[in-house]
Order: sequence, then structure tokens, then C-alpha cells
Amino acid sequence: MNSQAVKEKNSLSLKMQILAVIGTVAGAVALPQIFHVIGGISGLGTALGETFLPMHIPVLLAGFLAGSTVGALAGLISPLLSFALTGMPSSAMVVFMMIELCAYGVFSGLLKNAKIPTVAKVLSVQIIGRVIRAVAIVFAVYVLNKTQIGVAVIWKSIVTGIPGILLQLVLIPLAVFRVENKNER
Repeated sequence: MNSQAVKEKNSLSLKMQILAVIGTVAGAVALPQIFHVIGGISGLGTALGETFLPMHIPVLLAGFLAGSTVGALAGLISPLLSFALTGMPSSAMVVFMMIELCAYGVFSGLLKNAKIPTVAKVLSVQIIGRVIRAVAIVFAVYVLNKTQIGVAVIWKSIVTGIPGILLQLVLIPLAVFRVENKNER
């Protein structure tokens, strides 16, 4: 197969891209709410969402399965819509979540066809997204004098999110494998 045929095979129509963005945003808004409800029932509050990072999963999948454009749009829209509908993430963090999730969407799409194991792709995207988010936070605090958050939130969110990071390293490769190999059965 020539490179043009591969490109056409791997690209989605505009209609499918729009549907993928809508589906991803819906999942990225709904999934955290499930975690928050369980957290509320268990007395943990929003801690489950902060620990398991459920909004990240649909955005990462969108990038790996539908490409950078879908992933980036879903990453930008999901935190904003979630904030508008539910007040979460907090007003202090929503912009940084948008930046991080957009980066996840872009870079997972860029690595979609890379010839490395999917778990390495996920880890790479997680690192890139967290670094970009950290840079944005440092810029906001030290250049823009935004005092609603401190730079300590960078490390705290990484430590708190370790279970979610590990969950992504397991679930995303499995889901990508399943979707990519669905026709081989």
C-alpha cells in the first residue's frame, strides 16, 4: 500500500471527526461524574477524580484512535464544558486542565502510528502533557502573578494521580489494541 492509501485509510471523514469529538467530550464529562458520585457516596468527595484522572482516558483514546485534531479539540472542550456544567475542575485549574488535555490529544495523535509499544506512547504523552501543564502553571504564577494556585500543585497532582497514571498505562494500550484488532477475529 502506498503512503497516500495508508493516509486515507488512517484518516477519518470530517463527519466522523465531529462525531468523535462529541463522543469523546461526552465521555470526558460523564466519566469524572461517575467517580465524583462514588466519591460522594463513599465520603471521599472529589478525591477519586483527582486520583484516577478519568477525564484523561477518553482524550488519550481519542488522540490514539482518531488523531491529533480530534484529541486536541476534545482536550480543550472537555474541561471547559465540565466546568460550565458541574463546576469541576475548579476555576483555578480549568485552564491548566485544558492545556494539559489538549497536549495529550495532540501528542497521542502524533504518536498514533509510531512504531513503538503503545504503553511507551502513553507514557511519553503523559510526560509531555504534565511538563506542558507545569510550564503553564509556572508561567501563570511567576509571570502573570496568578496566586490562586501555587507551583506545589504540580508535584501534588502527580503524586495524587499516580493510580490514574498507572490505570492509563494499562487501559489505554488494551483499548487501542482491541479497537485496532477488532477485525482480526
